[in-house]
Amino acid sequence: MKKDIVPTNEEQVMHEHDFIVSKTDTKGRLVYCNRIFIEYSGYTEEELIGKQHNVVRHPDMPRSAFALLWSTIKGGDEFFAYVKNMRKDGGFYWVLANVTPSYDESHNIVGYFSVRRKPLPEKVRVIEALYAQMLAAEKQAGASGAVAAGTEVLLDVINGTGKSYREFILSI
Repeated sequence: MKKDIVPTNEEQVMHEHDFIVSKTDTKGRLVYCNRIFIEYSGYTEEELIGKQHNVVRHPDMPRSAFALLWSTIKGGDEFFAYVKNMRKDGGFYWVLANVTPSYDESHNIVGYFSVRRKPLPEKVRVIEALYAQMLAAEKQAGASGAVAAGTEVLLDVINGTGKSYREFILSI
């Protein structure tokens, strides 16, 4: 379904009080999405449930950002990130995402819960520039070295601030 979508420059800006909520299994397949996720993504609930959450991944997002997300949440920690998502019609919308593991009674991770809200435009401009640098490094490195190259750019920027990743993202 996503292969046929051509990205456009049509941005849909989230409303101030909207919260996009979704739940996935441990493989990233959607098991729940709220009405607002459906609205912003442009897909129907039937088109989303059972699909990989990356159905809304925009090609402007570096692979290394998602590698960091997955390593963090699989390790049992919550993750914050600015994410550019692509709508079914090719448009896009930015979110500030919080992703947390969900646990069963034995404290095993059984899935992930994500809440996204409207990011401030000035913060999007900062992260958009960083993602462009990461994406350029990934493209230059080629498929086999892409994640490492993008991660190196991110870590260089973060290390220059003296903050942890989480502190950096929340302080932009």
